[in-house]
Order: sequence, then structure tokens, then C-alpha cells
Amino acid sequence: MAQPGTAPARGPDAPREEVKRAPTADPDGNTPIVPDAAFDAALPSLSDDINAPLEPLPSSESPGTQAPVAGSPGSIPPATSVDPELAQPLQPLATTNTVPLQTAEDVAETDRPEIRYELAVRGLEEIGLEDEFKSLSALEDGDGKATNATQVNARAKEDEQLAVRLMKSLGYYDGVASSVIETVGTEPGRLRAVLTATPGQLYKLGAINVVADPTNPPNLVREQLPLRTGDPIEAARVQGAEANLALVLPQRGYPFVKLGDRDILLDDQTLSGDYTLPVETGPRASFGVLRTEGDAVFDLDHLSVFPRFKQGELYDTRKRDDLREALVATGLFDTIGVEPVRTGQPGPDGTEQVDLLVRQTKGPWRSLAGSGGYGTGEGIKVEGSWTHRNLFPPEGALILTAIGGTQQQGASATFRRQNAGKRDRSFSAGVSANHANYDAFDAFTGTAFVRWAYDSTPIWQKRFTYAYGAELTGTNERVFDFARNEAVRRTYGIAALPAQAVWDTSDDLLNPTRGYRLKLNVSPETSVQGSVRPYARTMIEGTVYYPVNDKLVIAGRARAGSIFGIDRDDLAPSRRYYGGGGGSVRGYGFQRLGPFEPLSSLVPNEDGEIDIGDLRPVGGRSLNEFAIEARYRFGNFGIVPFIDAGNAYESTFPKGSDLRFGAGIGGRFYTNFGPLRVDIATPLNPREGDGRVALYVSIGQAF
Repeated sequence: MAQPGTAPARGPDAPREEVKRAPTADPDGNTPIVPDAAFDAALPSLSDDINAPLEPLPSSESPGTQAPVAGSPGSIPPATSVDPELAQPLQPLATTNTVPLQTAEDVAETDRPEIRYELAVRGLEEIGLEDEFKSLSALEDGDGKATNATQVNARAKEDEQLAVRLMKSLGYYDGVASSVIETVGTEPGRLRAVLTATPGQLYKLGAINVVADPTNPPNLVREQLPLRTGDPIEAARVQGAEANLALVLPQRGYPFVKLGDRDILLDDQTLSGDYTLPVETGPRASFGVLRTEGDAVFDLDHLSVFPRFKQGELYDTRKRDDLREALVATGLFDTIGVEPVRTGQPGPDGTEQVDLLVRQTKGPWRSLAGSGGYGTGEGIKVEGSWTHRNLFPPEGALILTAIGGTQQQGASATFRRQNAGKRDRSFSAGVSANHANYDAFDAFTGTAFVRWAYDSTPIWQKRFTYAYGAELTGTNERVFDFARNEAVRRTYGIAALPAQAVWDTSDDLLNPTRGYRLKLNVSPETSVQGSVRPYARTMIEGTVYYPVNDKLVIAGRARAGSIFGIDRDDLAPSRRYYGGGGGSVRGYGFQRLGPFEPLSSLVPNEDGEIDIGDLRPVGGRSLNEFAIEARYRFGNFGIVPFIDAGNAYESTFPKGSDLRFGAGIGGRFYTNFGPLRVDIATPLNPREGDGRVALYVSIGQAF
């Protein structure tokens, strides 16, 4: 049987026959490619240890080796020469030119004209929105300058949206606005932005629906929402009505009231909008008890001094705020909060008892304070104090004070307890030592005192306040002895029971602008200087403040004082009445109004002349003073022209004759702690020896 023939297999699966070919040259006819066997033989042997260090490459000049011939298989081409520029050290950064290259766009930008534009607004003045629009406008804020026209156009688009929002805020919900940028004349870079607003029809309130639980009294929620059908749907009007509701309900017994989201359904056929407001009134509440937590400054016993409400009273958020403000006024807290807390317990008249949670955090208790002033006749006076406001808890303060000046020096230590058993009632006791060297007297004085007072505070200015106390004083003073016609020194012991009552209807403690004040001081005293002489010092003062307009206030003052039951010369000079100075009749020296030492007490100078100005005042037993000011204020500054009058008299009662007048003008700089006062005055009917001009610098109004 014949065997079939065979043919060589072809295709990818055909077995490959190992063929040994001679090295061939590359197409370019260069050196033959290295055969695989020769290449493998040239590879160095590798270690099986992967952690072994790398073996050094064999040097081409080591013994037993032959350097490959250039151009032969495995040869390395020789290194080319290094460019000398690359071998140079790097240039220091400080000498590098960092100015970027100028591009074609930069060149075009320098040739572009500066853009100036103006704004024209149409359609908003008729509905009273033009001024408000300009106050918020992006174009107006740009002050008529822009980098390019694209920026002007972007601002105009922003103002379109602003105009639409403002129109909607007044009830013009169909209002539209558009803007156009126009060129002005032939001058390059001059543009005009024209914004045109079309308000459309005004929408008004339709039905007003309040969704709330029943209240006591009925309809309380609706009555405190001052919106009426037919009113324009103005955003400010609606928001103000809702704010009034949120304010009044907590004052009427609903501390947990919550207002939901309003809904206004517009009808473009009737041009009206039905208003719906959901209100969660919460329970009607009455005051419960106080609680406290945190870093306690006061315990519950002392906290109970501050509230102006009693347990069971209808809740009023104003009384809660008053409690918080009174605690803040102590100056002992870093933070203080007063929050109503539901208890679920029934209160009177169907209310729920609500406790007040006082959250306390201690603040700094020590402080330094200082003040200073200058007055003609008084010289310079600087006062500094150190206070620890809670050294003797609760609210027991220690106050150390020092006074230094050209004519007064002294120091004092005072213990003061605020809110002593009753809110705003204080008790104080202290000692002081003082030296005063004035024209009227030269006195070294030591005093011990106690005082109880019920005072006004910046938190609650009261109509009626009072103070009373006791005082023991020992003083050694220079006094003029008319019998001997010379000044001598005498020592006095004085016991006094001073008392004060004030009725105040003014609107501010430090800078009143309306109302009046009446003040009465009475001090029964006993002076011991050789013998005991009882007497009484009295002073009555009234001030009035009348606002002519928002900037001008007319202020007036009248004061009169008398000392009963003792001769003037038996009084210690420091207890007598004197006129003149920054708090009295301005234009005259401090305490230089009233009787003087006799001319015979003066000693002539070398030329035989007598200087009347060297006479010293001796004071009197009575005093009267009058003053009127026109306080004109502009911003934080003010101008105050004034006229003062008054005098001191030897008699028991003041006289209407022999008044001395002074006039001047003052400047005021109003700060948050009171006005800074600078007054310049001159006497209108001076006596021989009176100065021509007097200057006064202090804090606070003259009265």
C-alpha cells in the first residue's frame, strides 16, 4: 500500500527548527549585532542572596581584562567634553531678574482707555426706592470707575436683581428691571449705565389667617399682629408685625412662643395675597423659683435679692431681662444667662409654673480705675483706685483710693456691700486721711464714716433715692482770727449725721436731655473746739433739662444753702460754704466767691504796695447759685455756651444782691462713660484781684 506523501507544516502551530545564523549587519551596514550567546556570556554572575550588597562594576583597566574596542560589541562611547557654561556656579537669587516677559496682551492692556461711567435710574423714584437702591447699588459702590466694559455690565446685571428684590419688598411682585450700557459722546472709555425698572401693579394683603391655640385673653395673638386687609404687602411691615408678636406675647405670659413660616398666596387676578402664619404659643406661664448652675458667684439666697417679681406672678420677659441686667451690673460675672424652664407644675389662674435658670460664670473681680482734672484755683488733681469687688462675699468690696495733686493729697480705704439685703441698697464704711491746701483753708483731716444708700444705677434709674449715715471727723486747719487779725491753726472735732433725698425725672444719669431733679441735703452736726456747738448744714438744689430739638438742650440750675445755729467763725473753715469754680460760678477761682480776710491782714511788698489778689476767702454760712447752658451736640462733639451767677454770704440766709456773674463757652466730647468737659469762662463783674480767664477740665456735665 502506498504511503501518503508528506509536506512541510506551515502556519503558526508548525514546529520551529533551531537555525544557526551567522551574525548579520544592521540595514545601515554598521557593526554586527552581538549574538545572544555572547551577550549572555558577558553578563556577570548574580548572587542568590537578595540582601547581598551590589557588586562593583569591573574596571576597564583591571588586570586580566581587555578594554573593549570602540565600535565593538559592548563598547561604551567616550564621554563628550563638558560645556564651560554649565560648569559655572549658579547665579545668586538676589541678582536674578524676576520681571516677567511682556506679552502681546499686556501691550494691548496698556493701550486700553480707562473706563468711566455714570448711572441713570428710571422707574424707582416714583415708588420711593431710588435712594435705597443707590445705597445698595453695585454700580454706585464702584464710584463710576471700572477696569473694562465687562465689569460695568456685570455690575448692571447685579443691580437688576437688586431692583427686583426692592420692588418685591414693597409689594410689586410683577416688577421687572433691565439695564443698558451706552457710550457717551466720542470720548473713549466713557459709558452710561441706564437701569429701567417697571414696578407693575401693587399687591395688597387679602385674608389674614393666624393658626394658633386659644389664648387668655382671647384673640391675643391676632391683636398683637398689626396687619390689616388692604395694606400693601411690604416686607418691612410684615416682618415688623411678626416681630411685635414675638416681643409682646412673652410679656403677656407666653415665654415659649414660636412663630412658624409665613405663607402668602398671591392672586394675580385680584392683585392680593392671602397671609397665613402658624404660631405655637406654648403654655401660659407664671413665675416659679430660681435655679442656678455653673461656676457659682451667688448662692440662691443672694440671688433672691435681685428679682422684681414674686412667685406666682404672670410671666413677663421684661422682668426676666431686668434680673439679668441687674446681675450683669454687679461686674462679677464673665457670662450670665437667665432662661425660663418648664416644670409641668400648675400655677395660679390655669398657668404653668416656669422656673428661671441662672447660669453663672465667674469673671475678674479686681479692677484699677483712674481719673484726672484741672481747674483754675484747684490745680491738677489725679485720683486712682484699686477695687476687689467680692473680697467679702457676697458683693463685699474693698476699695483703696489715693489722690495726688498740686493742692490736695490723700488716701482712703472703704468697705462697700452692694445689694445689701435689698436690691440697689448699699452699705459702706471707711476711713480717710486728706490734706487740702486751698486759698480758703489749709486742712489736715481724718474721717471715719458709715453710710446706707438706695441709689439709681445705669440699669434702673429711680425716681426717688436716698442716703443717710454718720461721720466722725478730726481736722487741724488754718483759720483767720479776726480778733487777732492773723491766721492761726485750730483743731476741730466734728460729729455729723448727713442725709440726702433726691427726686429725679431726668432721662439719663450722666448726660440728661429732658426732665428735672430736686435734691435736698441736711446734716445735723456738732463741732467741738473748746466747747460743743450744735448746728445744721442744709442745701437744696434743682435742675431742669428742656430739649429744643434733637441737637439742642437748654439746661438750668438753682442752688441755695444755709447753716443754722452757729457763728461763722466758730465753724471749721472746711465746713463753710464757698462759691466759684467749675461746679459753681465759672469764671471765678475755686472757692473765691464770698467774704475775704480784711485788707489789714495783708503785708505790703518792698514797694509798699498791697496785692488784693493775695487776700484769702474765709467762707460763709449761706450760698446761692444759678446757671443756664445751651448744650448743642453734633455727633460725638458738642458746644456749650453758658452764664453762671452766685455768691457766698456771711449771713445765715443767702441774699439776692451782690451776685457775681460769669460767662463762657465749653466743648464736649461724648464717650460711653460720659462727656469729657472743657470750659473756658471769664467774670462779667469782676472784683479787684479776680483773674480774667478760668479753665476747667473734667468728666461729666457741669450739672
